[in-house]
Amino acid sequence: MTTMIGPESLLVALALLTAVTFPRLGATWFAKAERICGELARMPRMSVLVCGFLALSLRLAVLPLLPVPVPFIQDEFSYLLAADTFANGRLTNPTPPMWKHLETFHVIYEPTYASKYPPMQGLVLAAGRVIGGRPAAGVWVSVAVMCAAICWMLQAWLPPGWALLGGLLAVLRIGVFSYWDNSYWGGAVAAIGGALVLGALPRLKQGCRVRQALLMALGLGILANSRPYEGLLLAVPVAVALLLWMAGKKRPPIRTLMLRVVLPITLTLCIIAAGTGYYFWRVTGSPTRMPYQVNQDRYAAARYFIWQSPNPPPLYRHKVISDYYLKAELAHHLETRTLTGFLEETGLKVLRTWLFYIGPALTIPLFALPWVLHDRRTKWLLITGGISLIGSAFTTLFFPHYVAPLACLILATVLQAMRHQRAWRLDDRPVGLFLVRSTVVVCALMVPLQLFTLCVRSKSGEEQPGMPRERILSELSSLPGRQLAIVRYRADHAVLAPDWVDNDADIDNSKLVWARDMGPAQNEELLRYYKDRQVWLLDADDTTPRLVPYPCEVNARSAEAPPETQTGAGEYRCQ
Repeated sequence: MTTMIGPESLLVALALLTAVTFPRLGATWFAKAERICGELARMPRMSVLVCGFLALSLRLAVLPLLPVPVPFIQDEFSYLLAADTFANGRLTNPTPPMWKHLETFHVIYEPTYASKYPPMQGLVLAAGRVIGGRPAAGVWVSVAVMCAAICWMLQAWLPPGWALLGGLLAVLRIGVFSYWDNSYWGGAVAAIGGALVLGALPRLKQGCRVRQALLMALGLGILANSRPYEGLLLAVPVAVALLLWMAGKKRPPIRTLMLRVVLPITLTLCIIAAGTGYYFWRVTGSPTRMPYQVNQDRYAAARYFIWQSPNPPPLYRHKVISDYYLKAELAHHLETRTLTGFLEETGLKVLRTWLFYIGPALTIPLFALPWVLHDRRTKWLLITGGISLIGSAFTTLFFPHYVAPLACLILATVLQAMRHQRAWRLDDRPVGLFLVRSTVVVCALMVPLQLFTLCVRSKSGEEQPGMPRERILSELSSLPGRQLAIVRYRADHAVLAPDWVDNDADIDNSKLVWARDMGPAQNEELLRYYKDRQVWLLDADDTTPRLVPYPCEVNARSAEAPPETQTGAGEYRCQ
C-alpha cells in the first residue's frame, strides 16, 4: 500500500474539493447503492459470508498479475519450516547431524529442529498445503476468514449497514494487495483472534450464550499461539470488562454465568493451554519454555523490550548471522533505549500503523474522533486500542502485523468516526455525507489503480524479491539425484539482504540441502556426510547468482582465514 500513497492522496484531495463545491454530486446513485447494501446488511450471516467470499474470489481473480508469493524474508522461511513439519504429521524434528553448517535465522536446532515462532501460522500454512496443495492457499483462506470475522465483530458494535461496510473495507484495504495476503509472514490469523474476542464480548453481555463464550476462548487461544504479547495486551482489558459486568447489577444469575460463561471459557482455555504446553514440551523439553525463548537465548544479544539490558553477545559460527544480530538488531535495540531513539522509533511505529491500516483515504474521518470519544459504547474500544498501542511502543522491533489483533478495533473506530462525519454540514450543504461516500469510492478505486500498477510492473520485467533463489532452487530441483548447495557471501554482503540457507523439515531426505561455506577444512565434514549428493558452490552476492561445481580452489586470502571469520570474499576457480 505504501507505493500507492501518492495516487490515493490525490483522490482524497479531489474528494475534499468536490465535497465543498458539489456535495450533492451522485446523490441519487449513492442512495440507490446504499439501499441495496442495506438489504444485504439486514441478513447478518449472509453479510459475513459475502465479505469472506469476496476477499477470496478477488485474490484468486488477480492471480495472473499477482502470482503465488515467493518467500524471501527469513520469518517466512521459518513459518514454512513449521508448515512442512506439521504437514508431515510431526510437531518438531530431530536435530540434524550437520546443523552447524545449516544454521539460519529464526530457527532452533537444539534440543530439536523447529521454527522459533508460535505454531498458529504454521498450522494455517500446513492446512493450505494439505488441502489446497500449497501453503499460499492457507494464507488466502485465512485472509478471507479474517474479513468475515471482522464483519461479524462489527455487527456486535455498530448498526448492520456500517458493519457490512467495515467488512468490505477490510477486503479492499487488506484482503487482496497487502503483504498479509501476499507473503507467508502472517497477520490475518492474529486479526481473526482479535475479532473473535472483541465480537464475543458484547454478545455475551446481551445473550450470555455458550457459543459466544466458546468463540471468545477460541479467539484468546488463537492470539496466544500467534501474537502472545499483543494478544495479552488485548485480553487484559477484555477480561476486566467481563469481570466488571459479572460483578455489576445487570448480570444474569450466578448459576447462568458459571454454566454459560465461566465454565466454557475456562475448560476451552485449559484444553488450549494443555495443547500449547505439550507442543512446547516436544520442541524445547519444557511445557513452559517457548521455542522463541530458546532461539533468543542462543542467538540474540538484543532483548524483546527496550527497557531490558542486552544479553552478552553469544559465539557465532557464521559472519552473516553475527552481522545480523550484532550490527542490525543489537544496534537498533541500543538506539531505541535512548530518549531520541525511542521517540524516533515510536514515530515510525505510528507511521507504519497509519500507512497500513488507515492511509489517506481513512484519515479524513478521524477528524471526528473528538465526537467518538463521547460515545459511551465505543469509548471502551478506544481505551483498549490505546492500551495495546502503548504496550507495543516498548518492543524493540515492529511491523504492522504485530498489532494485527487490533485490526477490527481500528476499523470500528474509523467507522464510528464516519457515522459522526456523515452529519457534518456546511451552509446547510451535506458535505459530511459526500465525504463518507467518497471515502468508500476512493477505497474502491484503489483496486483498479493497483491492478494497473501490477500490469506496468509485469511489462517492465520487474521480478518479485526472492526470485533469484527461486530460479536456483528450480534449477537444482530439475537435476537428477540429490543436491547440496554451499552458499558463500562476500565481505560487503548487506546485513539485511535476503538469506539463501533455508531447508525443509526432513533435511537428510530432501532433494536439496542448503549449507553455509565454512572454509575448505570444515566443509570436508559436510562433504563426507553428504557423499551421495552432487555438490555446488553458489556466490549469493553475485549480480546474477550462479552455480559452479564444488570443489573449488580458493585463493589464499579466503582459504587461510580462520573459519569463524571467513567472509567468502576470495575468488575461486573450479577444476
